[in-house]
Amino acid sequence: MAGVPVAVKTTVTELPESRVRVRVEVPAGEVEGRVEHRARQLGRELKLPGFRKGKVPAPLVLQRVGREAVLEEAVRDTLSSWYTDAIETAGIVPVGDPKVELGDLPPQGKALEFSIEIGVLPKAALGGYEGLEVPRREPVAEQEQIDREVEGMRERLARLETAARPAAQGDFVVIDYLGSLRAGGGTEAQVGSDTAGRGGRLEPFEGGEGRDQLVELGGGNLIPGFEEQLTGASAGEERVLALTFPADYPAEQLAGRDAVFDVTVKEVKRKELPPIDDDLAIDAGFDSIDELREDISARLIEADEARAEAEFREAALDAAVAGAKVPVTPALVEARAKEMWERMLHSLSHRGISREAYLQIAGRTEAEILADMSADAETALRREAVLTAIVAAEQIEPSEEQLLEAIAPAAGREEVEPVKLLEDLRSAGRLDELREDLAARLAVELIADRATAITPAQAQAREQLWTPEQDPEGEPAAAGSAAAAPGKLWTPSDS
Repeated sequence: MAGVPVAVKTTVTELPESRVRVRVEVPAGEVEGRVEHRARQLGRELKLPGFRKGKVPAPLVLQRVGREAVLEEAVRDTLSSWYTDAIETAGIVPVGDPKVELGDLPPQGKALEFSIEIGVLPKAALGGYEGLEVPRREPVAEQEQIDREVEGMRERLARLETAARPAAQGDFVVIDYLGSLRAGGGTEAQVGSDTAGRGGRLEPFEGGEGRDQLVELGGGNLIPGFEEQLTGASAGEERVLALTFPADYPAEQLAGRDAVFDVTVKEVKRKELPPIDDDLAIDAGFDSIDELREDISARLIEADEARAEAEFREAALDAAVAGAKVPVTPALVEARAKEMWERMLHSLSHRGISREAYLQIAGRTEAEILADMSADAETALRREAVLTAIVAAEQIEPSEEQLLEAIAPAAGREEVEPVKLLEDLRSAGRLDELREDLAARLAVELIADRATAITPAQAQAREQLWTPEQDPEGEPAAAGSAAAAPGKLWTPSDS
């Protein structure tokens, strides 16, 4: 069954600097099963006299091709799966790329052996993680935020009025247009006129014509130069726009091509924003402008409450991390930064952005990006190590009900029952991953629930008091130094 781990045997040897060597033994029965499976696959490809194509039996394939050759292919096809099973069986959390050493291939009836050397999540020596004093701010709704919400509402309720003047930035124009591509090779425009003086035959292209189109000048919704060249146009005016499609334009047949647009401006419209008064509030479903502002304030505070709670939980976790000892090495930090980078690239690939394209857009090298990720990588390693230790110390084991509650949002998006989704995850061998993730979240909740909230001002005042971490002269240790680190609390104002 897919997703069910093979019963591989593992022996773990701890090495210096949070590395381990895992010796793996794959049972003879599993090896022979993989050999037979690969032989059957080859049998569907071989052509032998007396057998129909795809019907060559596995024993004859082994005889003709040779068991060792089939075994080599079977091992190559399955080694990554055996590696995953070995990591799961050994109960380690790998960090970075593994070094896999495969010994001699075994004779028939013998087990296969190989070894894995890899970095692992360091073991945290926990300090105090109960009763921590952690800063927590009060949720707020700033007046500027309320004003921005009101302005957004004015924008949504704005009306367009005809303007008897040339179009300006922020206005809207109603236009007809016909676009043509510059084919090159000619000196005389066939469609429209050639105001750019670049010459070449002009040919209309599919999708390049529009009628009664409403365009916002300054909206940035059209190709560069289109909106700018319509600024100052009046109703009834005709203009010829010479433009070039961007090199990264989504339609490949247009990307980088020169084009000419013959445009007729049919109407100029200005945006009329409603005044901020009770009529605006009534249009939005309220009795008065004061009631509207109160509603906006309440919604902003509710949203900020969730942010403040998240900040508090993160601060509680970081306080627990600050009190623990986690032997993080530079090699582990580098390995985790590479993992973060690869996950980011994988996410970007789903949006059609390649590694090369992202580096070009960012204007940075991969080495520079990895260096910037190092701080986040170290923080992630320390947090994960501390949470793993707390899960073990508190014996946190998510219940079936908690698992169902955790996957309920995903089940809703996929329009399936949580029980069905849970069974699918179990069948796919992903239930342990879900359990570990939920256990870590429960550990964060435990730290936060047992913490004592203090105001950011109290936390700042406490940090300014003399502590044993100060230097012999009684001056506070420099920020970021080893002496200052144990006494420093993370606050929401930290960068």
